[in-house]
Amino acid sequence: MFLEKDKNANARTGWIEVICGSMFSGKTEELIRRLNRAKIAQQKVEIFKPAIDTRYDEEDVVSHDSTAVKSTPVENAEQILFYSEYFEVVGIDEAQFFGEELVPVCNELANQGKRVIVAGLDMDYTGKPFGPIPLLMATAEYVTKVHAICIKCGNLANYSHRKSSDENLVLLGETDAYEPLCRKCFLEVTKKS
Repeated sequence: MFLEKDKNANARTGWIEVICGSMFSGKTEELIRRLNRAKIAQQKVEIFKPAIDTRYDEEDVVSHDSTAVKSTPVENAEQILFYSEYFEVVGIDEAQFFGEELVPVCNELANQGKRVIVAGLDMDYTGKPFGPIPLLMATAEYVTKVHAICIKCGNLANYSHRKSSDENLVLLGETDAYEPLCRKCFLEVTKKS
């Protein structure tokens, strides 16, 4: 029994980490930081992003502070599973743009012994849970909620207020289209609209 336990102690255990919050809260910066630490540890690392996210670059994942890393753009979550075979650490940016199929993909990767780090918005512009992030938060071993600073009052912000009247759920944009707001300021602004 002792020998069997020792043999299993070397088996690699996977897990899921979720980094979530509003726009301008540093989600991508934190994802890049964690992936860079894994690279320093000489782990095999890859980062994926949805192909529709071309705001800063067609291929690179770029944070709002202009930190960039090469990534693999994918059309759907299943491609992440296919391309991740030889990696130990898998990063996924802008995860809210994938459907709920991302949840079983992340769980399968973790079950294969991989560290899966997912970054994305937890709420849409109306303040409702967004995409697969809430389900991933439920099954993840680690959840980090990061905050921006409210542009109106300076409190911690966890809402991504859309400044335009466009009602499409997905609208790629930056400070031209969105602003971070705290709960109080978000409620005040949305009641006026």
